[in-house]
Amino acid sequence: MKYNPHNYQQYAAEFIEVNTISCLLLDMGLGKTSITLTALNDLLFDSFQAHKVLVIAPLRVARDTWPEELVKWDHLSGLRVSVAVGTESERKTALQKQADIYIINRENVQWLVEHSGLPFDYDTVVVDELSSFKSHQSKRFRTLMKVRPRVSRIIGLTGTPTGNGLMDLWAEFRLLDMGKRLGRFIGQYRNDYFTPDKRNGQVIFSYKPLPDAERRIYDRISDITISMKSRDHLKMPELVSAEYAVKLSIPERKRYDELKRDLVLQLPDGDITATNAAALCGKLCQMANGAVYSDNNEIIGIHDRKLDALEDLIESANGKSVLVAYWFRHDLERISERLHKLHIPFSRLDTTESIKRWNNGELQVALIHPASAGHGLNLQSGGSILIWFGLTWSLELYQQTVARLWRQGQTSETVVIQHITVKETVDERILKSLKEKDNTQSALIDAVRANLKI
Repeated sequence: MKYNPHNYQQYAAEFIEVNTISCLLLDMGLGKTSITLTALNDLLFDSFQAHKVLVIAPLRVARDTWPEELVKWDHLSGLRVSVAVGTESERKTALQKQADIYIINRENVQWLVEHSGLPFDYDTVVVDELSSFKSHQSKRFRTLMKVRPRVSRIIGLTGTPTGNGLMDLWAEFRLLDMGKRLGRFIGQYRNDYFTPDKRNGQVIFSYKPLPDAERRIYDRISDITISMKSRDHLKMPELVSAEYAVKLSIPERKRYDELKRDLVLQLPDGDITATNAAALCGKLCQMANGAVYSDNNEIIGIHDRKLDALEDLIESANGKSVLVAYWFRHDLERISERLHKLHIPFSRLDTTESIKRWNNGELQVALIHPASAGHGLNLQSGGSILIWFGLTWSLELYQQTVARLWRQGQTSETVVIQHITVKETVDERILKSLKEKDNTQSALIDAVRANLKI
């Protein structure tokens, strides 16, 4: 297929070529893979500023998305690519092939650097979904930092740079510029831009940004960062977000409040104990969804409020295909049981074949976990309705899951996102948290948005 880039795609590709360090905050659907490959093609064969490229990406994206983009566009036909996923022997074989671009999944970064026995002689590195390197304590971050000085050009790609707040940015930009803009040490970054928030004596549990922190941080990184939103450059369908709230009965509410208050709930089918605040939050999320794991890991049913709401929403879709996001394993089991009873054709989207069936319109309902839907899945051909049965605290997973439907190529004029929530439960806190995090992230993206005259 002939590549006819939009103006913003040309701008972004040139930005990569001009800057040895570049961070592209590209909204979902803007074609970041084709943009990057176009730039790499020019760097390899036009200006000869790149010689051996390593792409680090989520597994499915490394295995499927990058190779598919190469086959798709005519101007990339000269690129030799080797995908290093699979068993250790398969990865080694792929890395020893003659190629221009080597692609590996992020889980194998440590293996590549420390255990493969192969030299790390890549002069150009692309980190697809840079936000997955937001933890400075993770092995993948520490390992990649060891070889970062050997890399002459690095490209970071993501649509969600601050999924959990501004603190995430330090590790991402430390990897890109080795600390030039936001400091070499996380302690320095905290002192410069944050102040202690929740604490107990000398123990600090969280930090909050100083009043002018956002502006100063954005100013520091603006020279190597551009951002673009889909709505600015593409004709996107209208995104409609709604909440379908349900209410617990008095006995159900009593159980929920008892666990919240006492951290222990005694039920005929088993006891439920929350050992700390994080465990309590997880248990309350489960109870809001309608079931909870006992201390013996047995599934104990609490209510069917969300299942009934899901049934209503599927019925109101009038035969249109519906994508349902779940979080816990018992969510999947209970939803599947309800759909079987209703004789509704459905499948979990966990294989290439199931994804194909969804995009071909063969499934009325598809079930997906946000962690597996986060990156690289194109599901817009299968439907335009997403129902959140169980919510996630992660803004990144939330936005990426929504973007599976609300993206370029969606033929429907409207994409509907329904959130099934239980009143006066942790569900309301999660929605509020997602909104607050989105405000922070939107501020970052707006601050460094590319100023294009299109």
